[in-house]
Amino acid sequence: MSFSIQKSLRTSVRSSWTILKLIVPIYILADILFYYDLLSHITFIFKPVVSLLGLPQEAALSIVSGLFLNLYAAIAFAAPLGLGGKEWTILAVFLGIAHALLVETEIMKRLGISRLYSICLRLIVGLLVGWLTSRLPDEWFNHATISTALAPEHPIFTSLFELLQNSLYESFSLSLKIITLVTTLIFFLDFIKSLPIIEKHSQKVNSGFSILVGVILGITYGAGILISEYEKGILKKREILFIGTYLMICHAIIEDTLLFIIFDANPWIIMGLRFSFATLVSYLVVKYSKTT
Repeated sequence: MSFSIQKSLRTSVRSSWTILKLIVPIYILADILFYYDLLSHITFIFKPVVSLLGLPQEAALSIVSGLFLNLYAAIAFAAPLGLGGKEWTILAVFLGIAHALLVETEIMKRLGISRLYSICLRLIVGLLVGWLTSRLPDEWFNHATISTALAPEHPIFTSLFELLQNSLYESFSLSLKIITLVTTLIFFLDFIKSLPIIEKHSQKVNSGFSILVGVILGITYGAGILISEYEKGILKKREILFIGTYLMICHAIIEDTLLFIIFDANPWIIMGLRFSFATLVSYLVVKYSKTT
């Protein structure tokens, strides 16, 4: 498969439209909820989770949308909250591990990994890594965490129309930044996929290569290389368990990290923690698993 600028451009246009459809309405919804002080009536349910992660209660909607939808929806809910670099880093490590659970759990299921294991692994490891990030010194981040008591107040608007105008502008501005980033990544990753070495190894079993591809390109592509081999019974269950566990904790590391760098998240902490825990947890799971 040769690299095609036209194909990448079509993909970027579709992705841009998806981003706009997600971010603009969700961003406006978040602002309206804040304007009418409705967040407190919704987010209290998730107070234990956000407290564990050291995040303001209002970040609960971002977490929930990230868990069930994707990172774009999570960012749209979090962007109006005025979070600091440390808080964005916490969101990045937690949601980088535990996002789009419904879709990606089904991909893992095709590799023979149970839904219960997938969901529990990603939630537990995500919460653990998020909590550890919240305990790191503030000096390690571009901006110290903004405490809820000292955070700047949300802009005061004289009318709902004024708020909607501002929300529309801010949401389009945010969408443009993300679209620019994602479009660049699409061209870059499509080029990588077209390289002869990728095409060669994607046609045969190679555990290490599958992990590398998954870490760079995402669960769908990394696991996709192995699904047909698993269904033929060629791979051992221990191999599948190791690869699946690793990819669930550390996948699409470039795209996920860059999305949060826009908001001053610390990329070295994000990548360092995800790589470290993916390696450690995968090793321990395989070592103590009775799977053969």
